Amino acid sequence: MAERVGLPFDDPEESRGPEVPDVPLTVSELTAHLKALVEEGFGRIEVQGQVSNHRPHPSGHLYFTLKDSSSQIRAVMFRSDARRMTFRLEDGQHVVARGRVSVYEVRGEYQIICDRLAPHGLGALQLAFEQLKKRLAMEGLFEAGRKRPLPTLPRKIGVVTSLSGAALQDILRVLTARYPTAHVIVRDARVQGDGAADDLTRALSAISKVDGVDVVIIGRGGGSTEDLWAFNDEGLARAIAACPIPVISAVGHEVDFTIADFVADVRAATPSNAAELVVDRADAFRMRIDRAAERLAAATRRALDARRQRALRTDARLRAYPTRVVLRQRDCQEFVLRMQHAALDTVARSGQRFEALRRRLEARDVRRVAADWRLRLVRTDARLRASTLTRHQQADARSRELAARLHALSPLAVLGRGYAVCWNDARTGIIRSTHNVEPGDGIRVTVADGELRCTVTETQSR
Repeated sequence: MAERVGLPFDDPEESRGPEVPDVPLTVSELTAHLKALVEEGFGRIEVQGQVSNHRPHPSGHLYFTLKDSSSQIRAVMFRSDARRMTFRLEDGQHVVARGRVSVYEVRGEYQIICDRLAPHGLGALQLAFEQLKKRLAMEGLFEAGRKRPLPTLPRKIGVVTSLSGAALQDILRVLTARYPTAHVIVRDARVQGDGAADDLTRALSAISKVDGVDVVIIGRGGGSTEDLWAFNDEGLARAIAACPIPVISAVGHEVDFTIADFVADVRAATPSNAAELVVDRADAFRMRIDRAAERLAAATRRALDARRQRALRTDARLRAYPTRVVLRQRDCQEFVLRMQHAALDTVARSGQRFEALRRRLEARDVRRVAADWRLRLVRTDARLRASTLTRHQQADARSRELAARLHALSPLAVLGRGYAVCWNDARTGIIRSTHNVEPGDGIRVTVADGELRCTVTETQSR
């Protein structure tokens, strides 16, 4: 039986892979074959590993490496998939990547093209929450020093929530019971689902522009982490921080915390508690007025009672002296009238003092003070503009005057009147005397429209 002799690079038949052409392959062709084999041999897979060499690209694509203790593979996530991530990718994170294996033909490297990334061992929502909380805290958005106190007597109360939610009914129920004269403005917004964060941000911006709104309540009832996730949005957090009026965050129940709670000026445990916080100061102010009125009425009654007792005692003594009864009765009547007038005057003065204090309180309203300063700034700006324009006009006139004087002194202007300037032939000096030249010397004569080259034939001295 004849034996087949193997040729160089000729493998046994059973060890051969997919059939390839007999002619030598180019590198591109070989890489294309390998790419086809890899992509056909692997479907969608999940790979667990540690992120390293993370390089976010300006285009929005994510380039990184997945590795374990002994191997690594390059990975890429394109912008359309990266936008759907709920957490920020960082080196050192352990993740589970889902996607497909491919070959990057330019470099001949195999890689995994990811369409989804999830943290390994920590939920994506929780990781995103912690990352955003840390970043905003470093920027100072949670600092107590930047948070504003609630107004004492809010005239208009803004509410940003869903019109169909129970949170709005809880807020209105408390405000109606404790502050029936409050003016409530409600801005409807979605509080969960896709686009809810943007809807809340727009609603907060719109209600903060309503004239006279003193405080805003933003929130919703309780729910799962996913239901409350709109209130963990970075854009909404920055909108709350930038809101020009105090904001109360009332999201979920007492155990629920969101990024909005940390950024808001005041955090309420529930929507009902938010309404109680708003009217608490009004109730306290009203109670102070009621207590003062009660003390004033009690003091007036005590004074009247004391004087009535004195009048009764006096009347009894007068009755013991019939000859002076009429005079004493008249005096008593006058005294009673004076006491009544004094009591009425005291009440009137107290009312005037209370009204004066109320006007002083309104005069110190930050918005009025800000409006006065804004008017002063506008007037100052107008004066500065007028002064600047006057200075500019004076400087422009001075500049034109100096330019005219400079032109009058210009040598070219003198030449224009028929004068000339004589130079030596090398043009290194001006000839001021006939003694500076000899017959036969070359000279240059500058006139208004050019220069003449001349030769001295003779000199004449005066």
